Amino acid sequence: MKTKAFIKELKLAMMTTLTLAILLCGVYPALVWGIAQIGFPFRSNGSLVLQDGHVLGSRLIAQGFTGQQYFHPRPSAAGDGYDAANSGASNLGPLSQKLVDQVKERVTAYRAENSLALSVKIPADAVTASASGLDPHISVRNAELQSARIAGVRGISEAAVQNLIRSHTDGPDLGFLGEPGVNVFELNLALDASKE
Repeated sequence: MKTKAFIKELKLAMMTTLTLAILLCGVYPALVWGIAQIGFPFRSNGSLVLQDGHVLGSRLIAQGFTGQQYFHPRPSAAGDGYDAANSGASNLGPLSQKLVDQVKERVTAYRAENSLALSVKIPADAVTASASGLDPHISVRNAELQSARIAGVRGISEAAVQNLIRSHTDGPDLGFLGEPGVNVFELNLALDASKE
């Protein structure tokens, strides 16, 4: 009698597992994918930016722009810098001497690169990495401090650069969560496309 009950329970368990696997590993993901493709195709496909049929990047992932003619993103601790396959933070805490030394070096380099006086306060996002190491946004203040360098290197007016910053500033999420941010990837593409 016990064997029959065991086999009955085993069959029930296997059927339940199979049914849940089909529902949760097949039907549900396909349903979510379908809704996303219909309702939000740009976002659900990675927010990819295309030019002449070629993928330039995603508006969701930072890229390492290093030239003087470009806005620079936040520092990255993701792999070898901005490596989406190795997203992550340095995990250095505020009491870490290594982090303190890194920030001091970055502040010095940022001041020198942008010809800033010692009295100018450097935004935290200019010298610290984000939690993912892939944050595509910088603060408006960070972008403003880089604008004089970019205008000088490109030979355009700083007012034109400031206008591009304003036009590529995203507001807070849902209108009230967080601070406005400037998407560095899109801003640099707009700089390259600008005629001034």
